[in-house]
Order: sequence, then C-alpha cells, then structure tokens
Amino acid sequence: MLAFHHTRPFWEVHIVVVPKRHIGSLTTVSAEDETDIRELFGVVQAVARDVELEHGAAAVLTNLGAYQDSKHLHVHIHSGGRTGQG
Repeated sequence: MLAFHHTRPFWEVHIVVVPKRHIGSLTTVSAEDETDIRELFGVVQAVARDVELEHGAAAVLTNLGAYQDSKHLHVHIHSGGRTGQG
C-alpha cells in the first residue's frame, strides 16, 4: 500500500491510500483481491484514526465510474474545509 498527501488537495487535509497491485475500483473487487483489500482497509483505518485524533473529524471516500479520474482503486481520507484546488 501507498499512503500519501494528495498532490492537488481538495481539502485542508487530504491523504490518498492506493494498493500497489492494480485493482480497477471498489466495484470490480473479486475474491482474489481479498488480501489486498484487507490490507488497504487496515491502512485506511489507521490513517483515518490519526486524522480524526489530530483534527477532530475525518471522512473516507472512493469514487466510481465517471467520478473516478484514476482508474485504479484508491481511497481518500480528508478533513477540514475545501481548498478550492483539485
């Protein structure tokens, strides 16, 4: 897994978690992806917990279909107001 601050953040705090192995999106996950998905959500949980503790709130989301700019599963963890970027 890779977890990093978004290069064009939409929110004051905006972290992205991405599996290293290609998975198209949440809606294409299959049984063969179970290990990666468990690891992905473990990292998302840990990062979201840290953001929530530090900033008082966190949101977790993933985009699908036309909303998904990058056709590789990734999860956004964010907190704070919109930055106007993105």
